[in-house]
Amino acid sequence: MIGLPGTVTACLFDLDGVLTSTAALHMRAWKETFDEFLREHGTSASPLPPFTQQDYATYVDGRPRLDGVRAFLASRGIELPEGGEGDDAGADTVHGIGNRKNRLLLRLIADGVTPYPGSVRYLDAVREHGLAIGVVTSSANGATVLDAAGLSGYVRARVDGIVIKERGLRGKPAPDSFLACAAELGVRPSASAVFEDAQAGVRAGRDGGFGYVVGVNRAESGAHADQEKALREQGADIVVDDLADLLEEGA
Repeated sequence: MIGLPGTVTACLFDLDGVLTSTAALHMRAWKETFDEFLREHGTSASPLPPFTQQDYATYVDGRPRLDGVRAFLASRGIELPEGGEGDDAGADTVHGIGNRKNRLLLRLIADGVTPYPGSVRYLDAVREHGLAIGVVTSSANGATVLDAAGLSGYVRARVDGIVIKERGLRGKPAPDSFLACAAELGVRPSASAVFEDAQAGVRAGRDGGFGYVVGVNRAESGAHADQEKALREQGADIVVDDLADLLEEGA
């Protein structure tokens, strides 16, 4: 028993925060990047408030990297030139800030990536039940993280930040990346379940007409109830703290 409707034949998993603990690494890299930028652009008389967990959840989590930069800066009334892919990580451009964050993230990933034990149990159960497994992540480092976590062998289709860019797909909260992954697996959205910890990703699952949307609440204790409420408001059919909870639900 895997806690899903019997009509579901494929599972589409977000990566960071659902299968691996790398969401915390993303938050750390974003915070260091944005806090440095905000310190440099504020003044002693009028400092800019630092990047928070709520900022991460609202403006960055689940979105393609550059979309996250734009959304957060807009929330602070800051507009920067776009720049280009080759911008130095120190450049005050949208691409420069994105490159700075990615450089920090890769350093953190190099120290090791740990999959959630409950997620590995759930992947094993899904595979034993014969369901197709896909991974949908806005991160351009999807393959690196899957390999580092030892999860690549489970995955039949991967749509990550590189694929999103190459195909010109809209990032989450648009459902394009999930729809593309379902198509690669040869299944209808209505026969697919989406697993997401980000509000933007849950909304993408809802708007894409997917058969079942599972919200995964990894928020710390102080924000736990708020995040569960937000995931349900965005369209989650169920919210769990760990994917292994679905095995217990179905037992």
